[in-house]
Amino acid sequence: MLKFNKHIIQNGETLDSIAAIYELPVDDLKFFHNNHCEVKDQILIQIRHQKELFIPRIAVEDKKRLVKFSHGNQIDFRPQNSSLSYGVIIKIENGEKQNELKYSTSVRWLKSENKLHYFEIDRISNLFINDEEVNEMADLLAYKTSKVLYPLTVSVDEQGKLNDIENVFEFKTRWNAVKDEVNKEYEGEVVDLYCQKIEAILNEQDALFVYFKNDFFLRTLFFGIYLKFNQNNQTEISAEFPLIKNAKEPEYRLKVEIDPVKDEYDLVNISAEGILNEKRTVSDLINEAPFPMLADEQMKINQQGKCRLQYYLNGETMLAESLYLECDINLEKWKKISVVITVLND
Repeated sequence: MLKFNKHIIQNGETLDSIAAIYELPVDDLKFFHNNHCEVKDQILIQIRHQKELFIPRIAVEDKKRLVKFSHGNQIDFRPQNSSLSYGVIIKIENGEKQNELKYSTSVRWLKSENKLHYFEIDRISNLFINDEEVNEMADLLAYKTSKVLYPLTVSVDEQGKLNDIENVFEFKTRWNAVKDEVNKEYEGEVVDLYCQKIEAILNEQDALFVYFKNDFFLRTLFFGIYLKFNQNNQTEISAEFPLIKNAKEPEYRLKVEIDPVKDEYDLVNISAEGILNEKRTVSDLINEAPFPMLADEQMKINQQGKCRLQYYLNGETMLAESLYLECDINLEKWKKISVVITVLND
């Protein structure tokens, strides 16, 4: 991200007049410029041959372009009364195999209580796999039986991170109607076994939470990027993402940065980048070990994976307009998940 802006010097402008435009002390402006320009362009007393001035990133004429931070240089999560629809694209790469899922979903704020925000998540489109509407029996069964889960109510903490599933008790009530619909369209041993599998999950609350923890859309939208930043508009976090089937998800160490100035589309830009930070070896992860199998003295940090995020928040509401997440990990073959979420305009 940009660390500075540039002011193109106009005829007649002086150091004092430029400092007045940006409401900066003259000495601060000169000091900042001299620390960023080439030696030949440094200012001793007044502007001479210089064609442009380096100015601080937050030095803008229109103060409305500045991102609003709260106490402690934090961005606040304020989703009250929001109702948005998103288009979702999820690409899963496992070695040479690739699959892409597309669908649309709605996200509606319900209430705030005990430092948590509650949202209703609902599907508003059919599911497409590799640009084709689902038509294979297994895919259709998965899609139709998943209707029991929606609308879904989730709770999210003040940093915008997924906390829990809040309407599990409703799923069993919905199941009979969904099961009847499935049985009208399909029959046979495969269908019966699939329905038994769904019923087993519905009867086990922990299994349901694991199921939703692996939902790439929920985990990307509610990643938890409403953070406190330092004076350089940066922070570091540890974050997990469900790339693999494991009770303990792979952990990444990420450097997060926010641009303190909104872009030309009035969006707040937040980016994050980092690498895998795992004590478990590749073999541990392949074998679904929840902890490292080697003794501490033999242990080396496994960094065979990367994670990158780009978030664009509405400059007024600070809610997500567009998001991109990409995580990969080495499991002998590389596995990579890419998630694109974009707000749908009415």
